[in-house]
Amino acid sequence: MTAGPAGPRQAALLAHEAEHLAPGGSDEAVHGRRVFAEGKGSILTDLDGHQYIDFGSGTLTQSLGHCHPEVVASLTRQAARLWNVHDAATPDRADLGDLLARALPPQLDTYAYFSTGAEVVEAALRVVQAAAEPGRNRVGALRHGFHGKTAGARMLVHWDIGHQSFAGNSVLGYSPYCYRCPLELTYPSCELSCAKLVVKHIAAKPNVSALVFEPVLGAAGVIVPPPGYWELVADACRRGGVLLVADEVLTGGGRTGSFLASTQFGITPDLVTLAKGVGSGFPVSVLAGRRDLMTEEVAGQASFTTTNGGNPLGISAARATLEVVARDDLIDRVRVLGARVSERLAELHARFDQLGDVRGLGLLHGLEFVQDRAGRAPAPELAAAVYRAALDLGLRTCLGGHILRIGPPFTIDETLLDEGLSLLEQAVETAVRATGGTPRTPAPRTSAARTTGPAA
Repeated sequence: MTAGPAGPRQAALLAHEAEHLAPGGSDEAVHGRRVFAEGKGSILTDLDGHQYIDFGSGTLTQSLGHCHPEVVASLTRQAARLWNVHDAATPDRADLGDLLARALPPQLDTYAYFSTGAEVVEAALRVVQAAAEPGRNRVGALRHGFHGKTAGARMLVHWDIGHQSFAGNSVLGYSPYCYRCPLELTYPSCELSCAKLVVKHIAAKPNVSALVFEPVLGAAGVIVPPPGYWELVADACRRGGVLLVADEVLTGGGRTGSFLASTQFGITPDLVTLAKGVGSGFPVSVLAGRRDLMTEEVAGQASFTTTNGGNPLGISAARATLEVVARDDLIDRVRVLGARVSERLAELHARFDQLGDVRGLGLLHGLEFVQDRAGRAPAPELAAAVYRAALDLGLRTCLGGHILRIGPPFTIDETLLDEGLSLLEQAVETAVRATGGTPRTPAPRTSAARTTGPAA
């Protein structure tokens, strides 16, 4: 990659933009200070001509990489025909429904279309509210969960802003964050105490209508549940009449190695929210659900219509994306490449004591940086230093606090994947040495068999 520090053109443009841009951007924008001008496949190019392997896939959205030619062609054709006609049928919408029906579990056979992740979560809450039996006036969610920044989505996880409380009617259960267990227990001797408390306070409560959850908690740092967690919780919810609402805005579409992460944990959800990767990053989202739920009285309240929801451009992007994912067997490829990423990250974990934990599934992984492994105090400054060093080397990741997330496109060439992982290792070493740390000598690496697949 032809990388390096941001050049003068980017600095000038950022200074110009700052005259009117509100603060409050992501850690990536604050620490990265890059102006990306072009993307093709797994490669981004900034305004000064530097190139980067994109291990962030946009914001974990570009399943097919940047500007996939078939998605571009589909959007271009649609843009020349029709952009928005509210919620009227268009030719691609029926085809998208067929693609979803083939990819999703059979009980999820009815769909409504929106434009963003938070918007579709709000739609799911409206369905829950309409379908809930009298007396079931509370909703369950998990600590550390993230479902969007709108009021209803914030209410789920008690995300207050300023002096305004949005605790609302939600009940929080413990997420399966084994590395930082709030009960100070260790798996498996813990006997899944966190899950048992979710059962006690949410699944077994007669006033709870639904549990809204991420099967793998994404924004919290890719928290992957241990075996048995979801089996216990999901079964109890089913027996207790509590609806299961899987927020798969991040994981849905194949990123974890199956179209839904839920199916990897034996969960049979009643409602599922999809966005991000299903449309290759174009604003489109889908609420998939059981027909009986999706046709409750909520359907008579125009609750599935929004100004931009299901617009022809978003529908065309999702249709083209899902066609390519299915035709090219990309979810199988996610599992193959994901195993390679897991292997290399395990090596990284063995080298650096400041890397407290690595975890992931498919092409979604999190690296948690700490001051030291004994104390496990978060090290956001180190994570930011790794992020910046990686950018200077030609690798883009996703930074959030003391955690880096990586999620390359499904289409990345394995040679480019290996190069990106090597750049990541260099970046961690650079940042650790700058703080006085001493990495362990890497063990000799055996050559892995190459897999074939789409080019970057």
